[in-house]
Amino acid sequence: MKATLQAGRLLARRYRLIDRIGAGGMSVIWRARDEVLDRVVAVKVLAPSLAADARFRDMVREEARSAAQLDHPHVTAVHDYGETVAPDGSITSFVVMELLSGEELEHRLTEGPLPWPAAVETGAQVAEALAAAHRLGIVHRDVTPANVMMTGVGAKVLDFGIATRVGAPDEDEDGGTFGTPAYVAPERLDGAPAQPATDVYSLGVLLFETLTGQPPYPADTWEQLSAALAESAPPTLDGVPGLPRPVADICLRCLARDPRQRPTAHRVAAVLRDQLLPADPQATTMLAPTMTLPALTSAPTRPAPSAATPPGPPTRPAAAAPKRRRTLLLAGAGVVLVAATALLAPTLVPDRTSDPRVLPTAGPVEAPTDAPPASEDPTAPAPAEPSGAPSTAAPTPPAVDAADPAERVDGLIEAGLADGQIREDVGVDLRNLLRNAVAASDEGAVTTAVERLRGKIVERRREGSITPGYARQLDAAAAALVAGRT
Repeated sequence: MKATLQAGRLLARRYRLIDRIGAGGMSVIWRARDEVLDRVVAVKVLAPSLAADARFRDMVREEARSAAQLDHPHVTAVHDYGETVAPDGSITSFVVMELLSGEELEHRLTEGPLPWPAAVETGAQVAEALAAAHRLGIVHRDVTPANVMMTGVGAKVLDFGIATRVGAPDEDEDGGTFGTPAYVAPERLDGAPAQPATDVYSLGVLLFETLTGQPPYPADTWEQLSAALAESAPPTLDGVPGLPRPVADICLRCLARDPRQRPTAHRVAAVLRDQLLPADPQATTMLAPTMTLPALTSAPTRPAPSAATPPGPPTRPAAAAPKRRRTLLLAGAGVVLVAATALLAPTLVPDRTSDPRVLPTAGPVEAPTDAPPASEDPTAPAPAEPSGAPSTAAPTPPAVDAADPAERVDGLIEAGLADGQIREDVGVDLRNLLRNAVAASDEGAVTTAVERLRGKIVERRREGSITPGYARQLDAAAAALVAGRT
């Protein structure tokens, strides 16, 4: 950097430099005070050789503008871009960003790999940040531990300085490749246009390194990377203690040589989040929202159960957007209240068709069973109910508009739970099987997982814990999972 760039200098009559807090090959990061808004910010000042190139300044300004559109808790906010011209004609070009307090992930990894839950949490947060960028058509192109800051509010993705638009050429005019070699996707070595899949590959490298302590193909130069990709054995995560299989599968899918075989950043975040839900049943119960039940003026006395086993752990929906879910909080005498309310439902709501709900079964959800023979027709009518029993027939389930087949299945499960046409423990069971189908890593595994899901739908419809209307729609949506993944 130029010798004139010193503490106390005022850039663009607004940003007063305080001290240097970081440096790289392309820029120096300064702590500065925004004297207009009276706040402390980070100012990234570009190297003079780059700032002198009008083409490079235009690129950085455009990408700073793009990054400023990203409003996400795991993306560093970009506030401004500016240029100043010195009396000798030299240009100082800079980007103004949110000032973060924390530690670079790269520095954290010098102490060794992270425990797998911490690595998965960090990977999920970075994946969510990339998914937000990809929705705006932005590709980061340099996802590395050096560009992830570990802060008190989680991981923050830094430096969209070489980001570009989806489909833009992935080389500079001299034919060079942007990025850090060990994290660059193989297709970028051939100059393929920038795509979200290239960021997903880098995400896979980052996740692999946080779990093992080193990238899958260590390389400091493009030549070393080419040799490593050509000569190294396929990476494996078998040596990571306690690592859930879905995490290993999704990480290795991110590292697929063919970008078409990689999952989206949104899907990576969903799979990783699935592994971070509380495993303690009592903690799960404490996290569940409660439903207020109608007040009872008089009720027949029912013998209380001898014990109430906490419900099994929930699963996370495949879709990223949170959904409102009605869940009964069962504990001690509350079981008696729910049972009495179910018995008095026709009296309490006289003008509504009787629609009894079966209480969730106590204890952990049963392990999935093998699917029935393929010849069994999932649309066959349900067995007749005992004479005198209230009808469980349901209206036609509402259409669930979702482009992603997994999100459609999850939406149907959610709608069935809300309508009381899918029993709550069955909803947990189906979501477990849906998660297995989403996390499957190859065509055969996807097909097998989907067959188990469809078989479970048939089994639960036969026993009456899913109404025929929802069973038909769920089966059709589940069948679409194979077409969407193979």
